[in-house]
Amino acid sequence: MKNTVSGILAIILGLIVISFPLLGVVTVSVIVSFSLIILAVWFMALGMASLDLSFTRGLLNLVLGIITLILAIGLIFNPALFSFVAAIILYLAGILLVIAGFIALIGSKESKIGIWPGVIGIILGIIYIILGTYAFDPMYLGMLIGIWLIVTGIFRIFE
Repeated sequence: MKNTVSGILAIILGLIVISFPLLGVVTVSVIVSFSLIILAVWFMALGMASLDLSFTRGLLNLVLGIITLILAIGLIFNPALFSFVAAIILYLAGILLVIAGFIALIGSKESKIGIWPGVIGIILGIIYIILGTYAFDPMYLGMLIGIWLIVTGIFRIFE
């Protein structure tokens, strides 16, 4: 019963986000921002507490906390920054998957499972790179979030 209700809710939210894509991007950006603010506070508290034990470690934690806080504030006031960060992450993941796919292909002769892990890695890497291209546009990123919510909702219903 819980899965059905959460699945229906995810589908409804997905349809809303697809109808208003920027709403989804702004919402996710704000949620990520608040998480980053909590993380920044932790880094700064850890840095202050660590200064006595190891000045270098304490200072690095403080700097990391300040950088994280700046990123969080940037995400709150500029949701397009979230699209940029998401696109960069997708590009990097795609490139790494393609490289891992080629490495798996090179070693496929010694493997019992053959070329398929390499082929799948390359295909998924290319898909990630394509999605990264669309993620630069907040409208497309919002639609991807909506599609993800709908697909997740369908799987929750049939779980």
